[in-house]
Amino acid sequence: MENITEMLKGVLEGCVLEIISRGETYGYEITQQLRELGFTDVVEGTVYTITMRLEKNNLVNIEKKPSTMGPPRKFYTLNAAGQEHLETFWKKWDFVSSKINELKTKIKSKGEVI
Repeated sequence: MENITEMLKGVLEGCVLEIISRGETYGYEITQQLRELGFTDVVEGTVYTITMRLEKNNLVNIEKKPSTMGPPRKFYTLNAAGQEHLETFWKKWDFVSSKINELKTKIKSKGEVI
């Protein structure tokens, strides 16, 4: 899907947290997983900015490990605060998506925009 950058701005951090919650990972791997999900416009710089924010807000644990290709990599795992933040994200997502679907259904059933 193309040109969804504006819609992703509010939810991409939650997506990154979800990926990190599934096991230790690093920036490039997070970007690849997002692309495999269909978020093809997401670039490493965007993921880097998000992981820096997660780090600054103490939502992830970081371990630097040597890399065979260049400088050491930062590997991320979710800590307790990050897990709590992720749960809050999913609750908000469930609310917003259910209301949008409700709106979409009402529009279709009435055949006109409310």
